Parts: sequence; structure tokens; C-alpha cells
Amino acid sequence: MAELYDGRRPTSHERMTGQPWDASYQDGPAPWDVGAPQPAVVRLAADGGFTGEVLDAGCGGGENALHLASLGLSVLGVDVAESALAQARAKAAERGLPAEFATADALHLESLDRRFDTILDSGLFHTFDAEERAEYAASLAKVASSGTTLHILCFSNEGSDPGPHPISREDLHAAFAQDPHWTITHLEPTTVATRYHEHGAPAWLATVSRS
Repeated sequence: MAELYDGRRPTSHERMTGQPWDASYQDGPAPWDVGAPQPAVVRLAADGGFTGEVLDAGCGGGENALHLASLGLSVLGVDVAESALAQARAKAAERGLPAEFATADALHLESLDRRFDTILDSGLFHTFDAEERAEYAASLAKVASSGTTLHILCFSNEGSDPGPHPISREDLHAAFAQDPHWTITHLEPTTVATRYHEHGAPAWLATVSRS
């Protein structure tokens, strides 16, 4: 039986590395922490992609959540990495932004006991294996209402120099296929900024609607 991390079963990525997510934030910036919001998220926000109450699932150091908060949106960022949340809260205080950050397992979001109008996943989806992705979709449904929009930015298996755990179009569709209330309404290629990809890693930006 796998060792528990803070009372939860480790994800496939944690089992593979042998370390909890928190370890990624304890020795310098994480590979995905570029010190700024993801360009794809900035563009999406500029196009009106975020409305109402916003959840940032797997918020890490909080740059995306803080960018959305700077636009006047009500944002809750959640993560299992306490070190990442501490960094996010410190940034929010320094910048005078009202973003909220809380500990939560993305596979058990019902613990939040809240519903959101828009949900952002930037770099979390691709860390799950197929079984976890289906579990994640079910977890997201518990904090979504009819009309909720989910945006997923994840590594793609199409293009050169992919990031770890690249996702296919089929992987994205399969994760939400078990629940007819989820529909992928838009899927486009883009890039994810990382500390190791000069021009960004190939990525998908998916928009998923809840009926």
C-alpha cells in the first residue's frame, strides 16, 4: 500500500517520483513556476473567458489566480502543496490582491462545499493517469453548476519537445466521456511556459462546459 501524504493517497505522479507535490516548492522554483501567469491564461482572460466565482485547481504559487484577481475577479486557488500556498498568500499580501488560497485535494473537491462559475486547471490535468483523470472529472462536477465553464491548459503529445506526461486529444475526451453533462466545446493547440522550454512546451487549451 502506498504511503499516504497528509492523509491522502498519492497521485500517480507522486508515486512515480516518490515525493509529495510539496517537495517541488522547497528547493527553488518548481519547473512550471515562471514567475508570471501563463500567457495562454492571460489571453483567455483578456477574451472574457473568466466570469463570476473562479476556482484555480492546482494553483501552485498562485500567479494565474493573482492575475485573475487583479482583473477584479473573485478567485479561490487550491492545492495540496502547503509550501506553494504559503508562497501564493505572500504574493497576494505583497500585491494587495484579495485572492483566497486553501488546501484541497483536486480529486476530492467536494470538501470545498462551494460552486464556481469558472474553473481553471493550468498544468494539473496532465499529471494524472487515466483512472485519476476520470476521478478528477467527477470531482470537478461536485463544484460546478449548470453553465460552469472549465478551462484546461495541459501538455500536448503533438509537437516537438513535449513536456512530461503529454496528453492526447483522445485522453481529454475520454476523461469527460462518462458524464454527459460535461462537453468539450473548444480544443486548440497552444504552449505552456516552463523554466526549461525557451519557446514553451506544446500544449492544449480545452474549454469544457457543464450542462
